[in-house]
Amino acid sequence: MRVLGIETSCDETGVAVYDTEQGLLAHTLYSQVDLHAQYGGVVPELASRDHVRKLIPLIKQVLAESETNKVDAVAYTAGPGLIGALLVGVSVGRSLAWTWQVPAIGVHHIEGHLLAPMLEEAAPNFPFLALLVSGGHTQLIEVAAWGKYKILGESLDDAAGEAFDKTAKLLGLGYPGGPALAELALRGNPNRFDFPRPMTQRPGLDFSFSGLKTHVLTTWNKQEQQDEQTRADIARAFEDAVIDTLVIKCRRAIKQTKLKTLVIAGGVAANKRLRSSFNEKLNINIYYPRPIFCTDNGAMIAYAGALRLLNNQSEALAFKAYARWSMFD
Repeated sequence: MRVLGIETSCDETGVAVYDTEQGLLAHTLYSQVDLHAQYGGVVPELASRDHVRKLIPLIKQVLAESETNKVDAVAYTAGPGLIGALLVGVSVGRSLAWTWQVPAIGVHHIEGHLLAPMLEEAAPNFPFLALLVSGGHTQLIEVAAWGKYKILGESLDDAAGEAFDKTAKLLGLGYPGGPALAELALRGNPNRFDFPRPMTQRPGLDFSFSGLKTHVLTTWNKQEQQDEQTRADIARAFEDAVIDTLVIKCRRAIKQTKLKTLVIAGGVAANKRLRSSFNEKLNINIYYPRPIFCTDNGAMIAYAGALRLLNNQSEALAFKAYARWSMFD
């Protein structure tokens, strides 16, 4: 069975076709980074309008590349995300499903990220522990099987990716801030500054990253010489603190759950130093999506939709989109 997947939760328009027997047939991704860069962040109204402009041409492109004349279902991200952006994908996806007389499948954005490593040849087996690190979420999730998710811990304030972006802005870096900060940190001296590892001295699996932003600002303002090397050294200290915190919490969760497999997904999972640190410090099987599938994409939605199709799940004619939507209710 073939499923068309549509992702429009924020500022990337992702479309893909997944076949339950042949795997991923085609995918494409359009990023609005250049559009939003001049504003220093995502402008929801502009994001919605750009999805309207790009979605149909991308769907035609992917159907042509996959040589698909007929799909068995249309999956789309139903939430959480920017409500205007979501409604573009939801309305187009539901309309195509109605026109083609096939099931429409609303997919939870977080479930898409959790299942993204399943698109790889070396895919994890259930059960596993998952660390989701993105601009909107930082969560530790116990995944017993498909559809059986238990949240173990999450950020009480900023998500890790959000902290990266905001810290980059404090340091005067461009948009998107996270990748720019990670690039700058590669040139930083790891021994010059030592930032705290928040909430690691108390029990539990929750995170907090907002205080690190304040620590960055205070440290920067104290420097008599605010040159590029100092900026790089602070970026390195910040990145080290975030990564070490994630490693410590994952080690704690592994001990608690006794699981032998860890999945790391979400936009921050593309960070090279994060991957090398986890591989070095944790003696466990670790799986990541390839970098292009760490960010928001249509392939993960198509795959998650295919699983729901195989389990006879679909939406009614009256569709919905959810700006906020818990996966653990």
